[in-house]
This record gives sequence, structure tokens and C-alpha cells, in this order.
Amino acid sequence: MNKILIERFLEMLAAERGASLNTLSSYSQDLKDYLNFLNDLSAIDVSSETLHEYLSSLSTRQMHPSTIARRVSALRQFYRFLVSEDVCKTNPASGLTVVRQKRTLPKFLSEKSVEDLLLSLKESTSKKADTPEGIRMRALLEVLYASGLRVSELVGLPLRSLIVDPKTKLMQNMLMIQGKGGRDRLVPLNEPALEALLEYLKVRDYFLKKCGLKGKNWLFPSASQKGYLTRQGFGQLLKQQAIEAGLDPASISPHVLRHAFATHLLQGGADLLVIQKLLGHADISTTQIYTHVMPDHLLDLVTTHHPLQRKG
Repeated sequence: MNKILIERFLEMLAAERGASLNTLSSYSQDLKDYLNFLNDLSAIDVSSETLHEYLSSLSTRQMHPSTIARRVSALRQFYRFLVSEDVCKTNPASGLTVVRQKRTLPKFLSEKSVEDLLLSLKESTSKKADTPEGIRMRALLEVLYASGLRVSELVGLPLRSLIVDPKTKLMQNMLMIQGKGGRDRLVPLNEPALEALLEYLKVRDYFLKKCGLKGKNWLFPSASQKGYLTRQGFGQLLKQQAIEAGLDPASISPHVLRHAFATHLLQGGADLLVIQKLLGHADISTTQIYTHVMPDHLLDLVTTHHPLQRKG
């Protein structure tokens, strides 16, 4: 019965809230761990004391605070769903609170480091630059740094995300991205990224032949279960490329490049609201973490001229 309830909950998240596959996978793992704790006890019959005992067990297992916070959120939403479906009369998770985590500053690369990484894939400096693998890697890196996509958005780009002018049949320097919660957004590409993508499309069949029909709808087909390059696979390729570029592989990940995109834009004077749209953040507060790199003159401009600041 417990497993059926979780399946119904996950179906609701997908159908009504447009939860991403990553979110559904995380919540599924969280609730399965909770069921293991309950053993044979029905999730419907638990008390708030049982839930607190479960959370205490997570601390005993030295689980990371952010993971515990996510599990609290999963439990609260799960029981709220059960109450709304009249499966539970009372909500035992109503008293659970999420401990607010201290937000850490994002790690990012300097512009010089990103330039070195991209240059390591040029023909003059790389033996594999003209191989299909090298051409694909350059396209991945150029698009990632030009757009700030989440790694899951990048590797899982469908072919339909490419925008082609119906009259000229030329590919446009924009991508249509479906991000978290099913929200669509247009992401512009710079010239190097567009050129790298066009070069990659010439060799895409090389990868498509390796995976067959299951990869036909994806921009970066692969022999993986889903038919496209996995996040882990790209992460490993990125580490290898960092070594070739003479950079510390431990300091580089796809998410670090996403941070570099946002940080370098802000340092160049881009509007925070524009960066929010490009990153696909639902809330501006998520984007505001990048203000740690805002030049002093921009900070002075905001604090001097903002209307609320003047009233204060």
C-alpha cells in the first residue's frame, strides 16, 4: 500500500505541477528511504513522533543538512497530498520545519580559465580537435558557456530545440529550452557557440549510428538508456578536457561553468533580471547570490539611486 501511495503522489507531481524527471527521481529516493525506516508500518498510521524519529535517524547517519531539508520537504508535500485525497484524516508532517540552509557562494572560473578550456579544443592545440568526439566536446562547452544551461538541459537537448528560419532554412542563434516545471524559455547563442553547433551537426550521425533509433530525437545522441549523453558522462569528459587545458579537474564541473556564465555576465554589467531569465530561475532570490561579484561602482549605483534606499 505504501508504494502505491508514493506512485500516486509522484504521478500528481508530474501531471499537475510539471515536476522534472530529476525532481521525481529525488523524491522517489527520499520516500523509499522513509518506507525502509517504517518497515511494515503503514504511512497512513504514523504519528508526528514517528516522523521526528525518522529525521533523527538521518542525523545519526550523518546525512548532509541539505539532503535532510529536501526529505523534510518531500514528507510535507507527500502528507499534504494524502490529506487532500482523503487518505489521511490528519497531517502528521504539519509540524515539520525545514532548517534554512546557509547559502554558499557559487564556485566559478575566471574568464582566463574558461578561455584556456575552450582554446584546448582548437585545432592548433588539440590532437582530437577534428575528431567527432572533439567537435562534439567543443559544441557542448561553447553552448554551455554561452547559455548557462543546466547540465541536464544541455545533454538532454531535443533536436526541436534548434530554431531554423522557415524561409532561409538557416539555423538561428537561439535555443528553445524547456526547463524546470515545464517552463519554456528562449536562450540566445553567441557566434562561437553557433559555429560550434553547426560543425557538430555535420558529425552527429557518427554518434547516432552507435545508438540507433533511440537517439534520433536528441541533439547529442548516445548509447545510454535514455538515448542521449548522460550528465555523468559529460562531467567525466569535462574533467579530462580540464587536464588537457592545464586546469585543476577538481575545480571544474558543468555547474561551475553555469556559474561562470552568470558571474561573467554580471561583472560585465548585465541586468540581474536578464540573468534570471537566461538561467531559468523562477525566483529572483535564487539569482541574487551572484551579486557577490558585482563591481563596487554598480553596488554604489544601486544603493544611491534605488527609490527605497532614498526613502530610507
